[in-house]
Amino acid sequence: MFRGSASEQVWRITWMCMLAAPLGLPVFSAPKDSKATTPIHQLRIYQIFDSNKQAFHDRFRDHAMRIMAKYDFKIVSTWEAKTGDRTEFVYLLEWPDEATMKDRWAKFMADKEWSDIKQATRGQGPLVGEIVDRTLEWTPYSPRTTLLE
Repeated sequence: MFRGSASEQVWRITWMCMLAAPLGLPVFSAPKDSKATTPIHQLRIYQIFDSNKQAFHDRFRDHAMRIMAKYDFKIVSTWEAKTGDRTEFVYLLEWPDEATMKDRWAKFMADKEWSDIKQATRGQGPLVGEIVDRTLEWTPYSPRTTLLE
């Protein structure tokens, strides 16, 4: 679906999110000094393998999302992208600030249930390859200050 480098893909997905306004997402002008009150977004891109794609989606849908919710993860949307022979799982998170994002990730990664689930699914072979992680901050001229209401 997407061609080009990971950074080109980040921008394409960012634009897709911004173009979602016709679907009913609100559009606001960013206040000039709103960095403290404006949420940030985190774009995560996981390389997934066609041989284990269903197992990955099952684990993410049935376990990761549920456990992430315990730690206040706000998942805006999820996508699957294909670049040549590479399959990627892409998702966008919204956070109130970077400190919260780091704190919640640390708690999620230390979660005993999540650790047990990852251990139990290792016998199926690798579910995730390369991970790309980007923190996105609104520019002062962005037409939007939130993607979630």
